[in-house]
Amino acid sequence: MIEFVLGKYNYWIHILLMMIGFYAMIAKQNLIKKIIGMNIFQTAIFLFYISVGKIDGGTAPILWEGGGPYDNPLTHTLMLTGIVVSVSTTAVALAIVIKIYKAYGTIEEDELLEIIAAEVSEDGSSKI
Repeated sequence: MIEFVLGKYNYWIHILLMMIGFYAMIAKQNLIKKIIGMNIFQTAIFLFYISVGKIDGGTAPILWEGGGPYDNPLTHTLMLTGIVVSVSTTAVALAIVIKIYKAYGTIEEDELLEIIAAEVSEDGSSKI
């Protein structure tokens, strides 16, 4: 049993990274920390899919004489696309945080909610 658990250490690392990212997204009030948590979560997903595509004794999927079993290139290709989407999402999220900071002077979620609630109760509209 212990050999089975220790033999799958890469999956435990993925789970640990996912939980760290999920915790940062849920528990932290700072919007930058939430974005960092989202990036950690996404990285854990990328590592998981790339490790699933790896075959023991597999080589790069290039045809050559004496080539044995090949690693699955589909997971690597899909994760490359995912990385591009992740970087784009991070850039947009950071741009939104900058706009929020310019409009409200803070990036703390609880302070933002108080400011917006006060604005809405005063005149029925908000800056967002």
